[in-house]
Amino acid sequence: MTTFDDREQAFEAKFALDQEQEFRATARRNKMLGLWAAEKMGLSTDSADQYAAAVVRADMEQPGDEDVFRKVAGDFKASGLTVSEGELRSKMDEFASIARDQIRAGE
Repeated sequence: MTTFDDREQAFEAKFALDQEQEFRATARRNKMLGLWAAEKMGLSTDSADQYAAAVVRADMEQPGDEDVFRKVAGDFKASGLTVSEGELRSKMDEFASIARDQIRAGE
């Protein structure tokens, strides 16, 4: 095997690890977002856990974050809560950063 082949394999392994970590961080972000939203909606602990799981599942509908945004924004509206688009997107960004840091730290 050549040095080039070794470097290529190392790059592919790093790419795969990065993709896995990003997937895990996104799922963690969605769970945190769901728990935050559940708290704002006044859900019980059991209901909050179920809601957070539903938010994680919502991300599987289509690529990107819009499916999660639509779900949480729609649920806020259905609950009679007014949460601005900016606040919701800001929370998504905040939780994404926290989740990435936690994944990198091995938590």
